[in-house]
Amino acid sequence: MTLHLPDADGTLRPYEPRTDPLRLSPGTPFTSRTVFSAAHVVADPYADVSPDSPAAVDWDATLAFRRHLWSHGLGVAEAMDTAQRGMGLDWAGAAELIRRSAAEARAVGGRIACGVGTDQLTGGSLAEIRAAYEEQLAVVEEAGAQAILMASRALAATATGPEDYLEVYGHLLRQATDPVVLHWLGPMFDPALEGYWGSSDLDAATEVFLEVIAAHPDKVDGVKISLLDAGREIALRRRLPRGVRCYTGDDFHYPELIAGDEQGFSHALLGIFDPLGPLAAEAVRVLDTADTAGFRALLDPSVALARHLFQAPTRFYKTGVVFLAWLAGHQSHFAMVGGLQSARSLPHLARAYELADTLGLFPDPKLAEERMRTLLALYGVNR
Repeated sequence: MTLHLPDADGTLRPYEPRTDPLRLSPGTPFTSRTVFSAAHVVADPYADVSPDSPAAVDWDATLAFRRHLWSHGLGVAEAMDTAQRGMGLDWAGAAELIRRSAAEARAVGGRIACGVGTDQLTGGSLAEIRAAYEEQLAVVEEAGAQAILMASRALAATATGPEDYLEVYGHLLRQATDPVVLHWLGPMFDPALEGYWGSSDLDAATEVFLEVIAAHPDKVDGVKISLLDAGREIALRRRLPRGVRCYTGDDFHYPELIAGDEQGFSHALLGIFDPLGPLAAEAVRVLDTADTAGFRALLDPSVALARHLFQAPTRFYKTGVVFLAWLAGHQSHFAMVGGLQSARSLPHLARAYELADTLGLFPDPKLAEERMRTLLALYGVNR
């Protein structure tokens, strides 16, 4: 049945929803790439909270979504920015999320890595920032998960130059029990991280980042690069010490970066693999057979959706991710912690629906159509 979807100019255009979803089933573990999906959290829609209140999380639905990702062979990157870390989910909520998800991972045999940051602080001295990082690192390690050292807003605000980053990260890497993932999140994802690693010049920042790794290569499993710059990521990964992996966080260029070239490839830790989970898993299994063309044929068509969800202001991509999870039937509502469901316009959401539906991402296209129709009616579109 025809839907009438709004364009950015306010006009309505007819769209015929797809009736046949992709049939993607769980399969064998990956052999050629390590792949994490950064997973969203499901809000409790019945909690009487305001945007300034601590997050109210629907734990059953949140953990069920992680089981969905694990069932397709993906690892879960927990308590990252996709989980609205720093945008509705505070450290207390993140700590509970880490403990619950790590326990669930042990129960089902799923791989998990968890974000370590400083979001219990709004500022502070270098000593206080180190202590905040250490507190979170202890929670992740005690939960039995791998640590991802995330970029710190507090450190970005306090550091006076590269030497402060070298000191803080060197201290943390010496403290870490097992090798960690270092996460370089660009300002397009969080404007408060402008000038990270001591410079707004990305060439200079890269040198500091590589110096941190070179000083402790045995403590760095890999690096996650989220700069939306494929050329810069490729240049950086070619300079990593042997044994240190590059996990792409580039939601614009992931097919080519994962496929790689004659000098190497990127593994993946991606927010876009939240809605693309089963499709991404199928593509990586094709890549495991050395069929790069088949991998690209499956994954390249998804880039239009990724670029749409992550368009500027990029930090609000979480709204589209949760919206698609609702349409796909992974949760019963379109509500987000912090009220962030309001962060994208109706035309933006309508285009996300169209792109995802065209890809066949919805297990039940009829349910997705009905829910899209409900949202349109809520906004006054009654055709």
